[in-house]
Amino acid sequence: MPRRRVDIAVAPPFRERVSRAWLRRVVLCALDVALPGQACQVSVALTDDDTVKDLNRRYRGLDEATDVLSFAPGHAGPWEGPGEAPLGVDGKQPFVLPEEEPRLLGEVVVSYPQAARQAPSAGHSVERELALLVAHGVLHLLGHDHHGAAQEVRMRELQQRVLEHFFQSEES
Repeated sequence: MPRRRVDIAVAPPFRERVSRAWLRRVVLCALDVALPGQACQVSVALTDDDTVKDLNRRYRGLDEATDVLSFAPGHAGPWEGPGEAPLGVDGKQPFVLPEEEPRLLGEVVVSYPQAARQAPSAGHSVERELALLVAHGVLHLLGHDHHGAAQEVRMRELQQRVLEHFFQSEES
């Protein structure tokens, strides 16, 4: 079993609606599907629209709320496995982790209010929308994207596999 560290932060207004343990299981399921057998670490923050809007403005230059953001430390392509070091803050020097630490993938930030608004139009529960957004964010950390048609199809397929696997395991 690969060593995986998953850190979860849930903003106070949403702590009674979503458990950290549930979010952690979603992340681990996404990693099982998209990165089987690899050790890694990832963080997820579930927060409000204002926080996500501020991050979107500061880091993407878009002054608008969005549903999910992914921040990979200096990584701009598909994950290649152990030994690949993310770039440091200056974009040049690698950020070095101790050998015993699993590779840092990055952080996923999700807006709970945006997920709650999107769920009805998508025809599913807020829970399913949150799982979808977390899976989407994790896939971005692994280098998947949806800018081209082929990339979008691949990412949707992976997201669907994650959701099927996750909700089947939740039922058992």
